[in-house]
Amino acid sequence: MQVSVETTSGLERKVSISTPSDVINSDIQKRLQQLSKTQRMAGFRPGKIPMSVIKKRFGGAVTNEILQEVMSRSFYQAIQEQNLQPAGQPMLDAGDLEGTEFTFTATFEVFPEITLTEFSKLKIEKPESEIKDKDIDRMLDNLLKQKGTWEPVKRMAKKDDTVVIDFVGTIDGEAFEGGTAEGFNLVLGSDSMIPGFEKQLLKVKTGEERQITVTFPEDYQSAEVAGKEAVFDVTVKEVKGLKTPELDDEFVKEFGVEDGGVDQLKAEIQKNMQRELDAKIKGEIKTKVFESLQEANEVEIPKPLIDQEIQVLKQQAVQQFSQGRDAQIDLPDLPSAIFEDQAKKRVELALLVNQIIQDNELKVDADRVKETIETMASAYDEPEQMVNWYYSNQEQLQQVESAVMEDQVVDLILEQANVKSKSFGFDELMNPNPSK
Repeated sequence: MQVSVETTSGLERKVSISTPSDVINSDIQKRLQQLSKTQRMAGFRPGKIPMSVIKKRFGGAVTNEILQEVMSRSFYQAIQEQNLQPAGQPMLDAGDLEGTEFTFTATFEVFPEITLTEFSKLKIEKPESEIKDKDIDRMLDNLLKQKGTWEPVKRMAKKDDTVVIDFVGTIDGEAFEGGTAEGFNLVLGSDSMIPGFEKQLLKVKTGEERQITVTFPEDYQSAEVAGKEAVFDVTVKEVKGLKTPELDDEFVKEFGVEDGGVDQLKAEIQKNMQRELDAKIKGEIKTKVFESLQEANEVEIPKPLIDQEIQVLKQQAVQQFSQGRDAQIDLPDLPSAIFEDQAKKRVELALLVNQIIQDNELKVDADRVKETIETMASAYDEPEQMVNWYYSNQEQLQQVESAVMEDQVVDLILEQANVKSKSFGFDELMNPNPSK
């Protein structure tokens, strides 16, 4: 077997492979002889069909079959000899058997050779935060509000009140679609209406009528009204204030705290907040580490890997969009272009992480895998059963191992990178883009 390799462009390789034709013809003849012993045809006794008849009927199919086997076997032997790593299936172009040699070509892309930038050159901002008493009190206040009831009030409406309103909206004196409602419940300060709408309803009273003028944003979802000024005639049917329950032992018991009263509830709140904060910080650090890694390393990405990742993203989008809907979305309906940038970033990151694992000969930490599984299982009523399930489900176990390996890569980078800490308030870190 003779092999030659040509770099056609970037990661693309064209491999030419030649094999003696007489060897292939011999294999074809043997396969036809085997068929002659098993085939049955009218007018011939079993095993007595002339080879000329067998060849005429099955020769083409057998030749194609043998050639496919030869090309597959020769291709994988060639890439091993040439130390090539295909990033996708090759495109095979077969020659003919007329000469002394059968030659075919295989065109494919290979994985890129990656030389990583030194981790010490990476600059990473590491977020830090601690839970203060005011954060716990704010969370406790939210729990009280969740258990509160809306009751009519005789005073003027203020922020966080609910107003029940009828309204009719017009643009240039004409009503428009979606501009009319009756018995509409609106929490003032929720920013659920057009900018300026809720603010103009502050200090209204039950039974009051008020005219409101607002301008729809230029990027409003309905092009019919986007950027236009609208006038709303509003009738206030009712103003409601939120009455929260007393913070006592009875309230505390609603959250499963039987002993310790309010102090114990606060302790449980802090424990849950700390768990959420730790997870948030861990996720933020991983994101920043990987962003810095990708910024510092330019990688040529094989197109087949991008195409594969696009299909994964399409499938995820279909599953997400189809939840709760009767109609299913077909994959061909989703244009690949909208997923391409995300697919490139994901493939690039995977290539970089794999290179780090290879360069540093990292092995997944079994103790960290066990700890991760036990932590996830602790959220269930029967944690031991969940632990056993993870270890007996190879797919789920591999997902956990992959996540742990990513954590090990992050830890390795942080040990060597230029890391600077930055402090954040609890809300600032947990809700970086709160509604205004």
